[in-house]
Amino acid sequence: MNLFKDEKAQEIIEKCLPYSGKSIRIGITGVPGVGKSTFIESFGKYVTGLGHKLAVLAIDPSSERSKGSILGDKTRMEDLSVDKNAFIRPSPSGLALGGVARKTRETVMLCEAAGFDVVFIETVGVGQSETVVKSMVDFFLLLMLAGAGDELQGIKRGIMEMADAIIINKADGDNITKANLAKTQYKAALKLFPSNENGWNVPVETCSSIEKKSIDAIWLMIQDFQKLTKQNGYFEKHRDEQLLKIFYDWIDLSMKNNFYANPVVKQKIKEFIPLIMKRIISPYQAGSIIYNLNQ
Repeated sequence: MNLFKDEKAQEIIEKCLPYSGKSIRIGITGVPGVGKSTFIESFGKYVTGLGHKLAVLAIDPSSERSKGSILGDKTRMEDLSVDKNAFIRPSPSGLALGGVARKTRETVMLCEAAGFDVVFIETVGVGQSETVVKSMVDFFLLLMLAGAGDELQGIKRGIMEMADAIIINKADGDNITKANLAKTQYKAALKLFPSNENGWNVPVETCSSIEKKSIDAIWLMIQDFQKLTKQNGYFEKHRDEQLLKIFYDWIDLSMKNNFYANPVVKQKIKEFIPLIMKRIISPYQAGSIIYNLNQ
């Protein structure tokens, strides 16, 4: 039955493929508490107000302990969730980002085939999911807070190198001065990074999602990026790389699933686990024996 479902799903994806690829795919990430949901709602409403159809796909981290997910984006985006030109779909990441990446990529294709010409892919939290989302979008937007503290410096460095734009959110009220100072600091920090192969100079902007300040400027920024990268050929090159990544990821995931589905492998794993725990056999030797069973 599962095989039938997979074949049916694959058939649908294949038929949708010629109608996909016509959207601008935007990744959105940020440190906890940065206001991603509020930003996405304000930005999303602006985009649909321009006449675009928007799909919001959120990769939500599952709990290591309970295996459950929050999946609360629809409840946090009250206006956008009832917008007839918007579609919001949270996806639990579970314990395997490879699986959710595959499902998210397939969902992007389906949304594009259904006429959605703007796709947001949101990461919930900070971690490995940023790299996964970066590999499936055209433009990667990093939301930051002013004065977030030195404890986030390690996170900032790794994600800043992936960003196509840095937006300092919550630039309103008493926070405006801090936000402008952070803008200056991030601009200075970016000068230390190597230049991007796409020819794009990463901009830094402040915004207020609540007051809807600079939301229009962010959209124009993305339009400029798209125009530049289409002119210099990077946009299509990056899309080609995405297709190849889907290809290799599909092979990796399928091989892994097939390996663990092998009944002989399953049985041997059961036999070896107590032997590993008792130090009778090393994990490396056990792994090597089990791997060779599938050859």
